[in-house]
Amino acid sequence: MEEHAAKASTEKGNATKDLKLFNLTWPIFLEISLFMLMGIADTFMLSAISDNAVSGVGAANQYLHIAILLLEVIGNGASIVVAQYIGSKKFFEAAKISALAVSLNLIVGIVMSIGFVMFNGYLLKSLNLTGEVYEFAHSYLGIVGGAIFLQAIINSLSAIIRVHGFTKEAMFVSLGMNVIHIILNYGLIFGHFGMPELGVEGAAVSTIVSRFLAVIVFFWLLYRVMAVRIDISYYFNLSKAYIGKILKIGIPSALEQVMYQSCQTIFVFYTTFLGEAALAAKQYASNISMFIYLFAFAVGAGTSILVGRFVGAGRADDAYKRVWMSVRSASIGTLVVVALVMVFREQLVGMFTDDAEVLRLGAQVLLYSIVLETGRTINIIIVNSLRASGDAKYPLWVGMVTMVGISLSLGYLFVFHLDMGLPGVWLAIAADEWIRAVIFYFRWRSRAWEKHSLVRPDAPKDAGIAAHT
Repeated sequence: MEEHAAKASTEKGNATKDLKLFNLTWPIFLEISLFMLMGIADTFMLSAISDNAVSGVGAANQYLHIAILLLEVIGNGASIVVAQYIGSKKFFEAAKISALAVSLNLIVGIVMSIGFVMFNGYLLKSLNLTGEVYEFAHSYLGIVGGAIFLQAIINSLSAIIRVHGFTKEAMFVSLGMNVIHIILNYGLIFGHFGMPELGVEGAAVSTIVSRFLAVIVFFWLLYRVMAVRIDISYYFNLSKAYIGKILKIGIPSALEQVMYQSCQTIFVFYTTFLGEAALAAKQYASNISMFIYLFAFAVGAGTSILVGRFVGAGRADDAYKRVWMSVRSASIGTLVVVALVMVFREQLVGMFTDDAEVLRLGAQVLLYSIVLETGRTINIIIVNSLRASGDAKYPLWVGMVTMVGISLSLGYLFVFHLDMGLPGVWLAIAADEWIRAVIFYFRWRSRAWEKHSLVRPDAPKDAGIAAHT
């Protein structure tokens, strides 16, 4: 019966069709853009209340970002394992792992939600927040953090849907989520459309409502795109073998990202000693920087899907070549965007604030984007590809040395001893990005990642899923 279903399933959807990087990347590009717009919409609208409101929400988001990265232990790990199983044409295994990922992430998300509710104040006081900034952060983190389990489900579902090749459909869900979020933001922050005027709490409520609706649509979409339909029993099948494969990729991947975000949180801590203007400028400049590396993120995500399938199909040469092509195209795109940001940096920061000091500081640090973002682009592509190949531990070990040992130390030196202010933070982050970029360049070139494949194809190498580049 399973053999018959598997044979029929091979005729269904993009999970078994040729994939091209461009077809994968442009919807991911738009999806990530829309996700970032949720944060930008909050920042832009909250800036109408005060710079302290922006600083408070930005500080709270440092912890929320760490939580989301922890949730990617399951989502990212499962998506890579699923990609390799699809490459090997093992579709029932892919369906079972997909269901398992949703169940595990929901459990972890519920635990995190309870933690945010119980330890909200303690977490924020550890960032040296006081006064109005603390009150705004406390309100926002309590509401959004208390419902982080919704994002846990979204992480798993969207990753599974994308890795099956349906990046465009995932993008449309994100579009709907963002439209609802922005409308509710406008109504609940300022009291329009007959809604109560809640300020920062309104931004938090709109985030929860939009995520809840997205979960419903993602579940509906999951059952339309899977090559093999997920049976309800799959959600309760906690296979140790599958969990082991997911965690082998997911844990080091998430720890590396959590470590990175934790370092960014420490840089926020450094910045609090530079004053409220510097803290607000960092938040605005960071939001603008997201759009600089957006293209690299999209190319990196699309490349990882292809690399996972290539590795699962036993086509290491194709994976090797694909990464260098992606690094080249992403670097060109980043340089174009960096040039535009540098030219219009004052106008971009001026969209968020009229404060002269905040504007000066924000525009100043954006000049360093040429140093920071070029290195970050190389890292995004190669690190995603290393994970997709199964070589997830290596980026973690390297990050421990460069992020913690080098970047934080340089940041402390630049800010507190050399009095370089906010530019010192940017240069410390850039140093880490470039050191890792050079190391990962040689790692991919060495092809040591080939021995880390999680799935071995049953068929000959040329029988794998075609994934044209």
